[in-house]
Amino acid sequence: MLDYLRFREDDTPDVSAVTVDAFLDQTNAAAVRIEPGDDARQLLPHLEQLRLVEVNFPSFGDGRGYSSARILREAGYQGELRAVGDVAVDQLSHYRRCGFDSFFPDVPFNPEDAQAALDRWPYVYQAAADARAPIWKLRHGDQG
Repeated sequence: MLDYLRFREDDTPDVSAVTVDAFLDQTNAAAVRIEPGDDARQLLPHLEQLRLVEVNFPSFGDGRGYSSARILREAGYQGELRAVGDVAVDQLSHYRRCGFDSFFPDVPFNPEDAQAALDRWPYVYQAAADARAPIWKLRHGDQG
């Protein structure tokens, strides 16, 4: 079973995440945890100092964390973006498309299930945070 899944080559940040409110009050932390209802846009002026952003998914049906991830990646955040909580294995490809590059689920993943979820859709139809080339670009010989 996989307690933790990470798609980065750099060292795992060894920092504790603080809440968005605590971060904004002190602004010297290197890790923050976004809860549902937090506005990820509040972090945009501070992206350079953040090494880790955890996004909490308290329940399978709460998709607000996907928007937080897209906002941060589209704004240029390059640090680790970790999905935590009720992270569903069958949604791994969707998390990755939004920019998540590490996962710490409440319930460990079966490695075969995780790989199957990531391999499920070899082609995509639109550009996203994961930088995969859309199928229409591939059809026309454009790989990027």
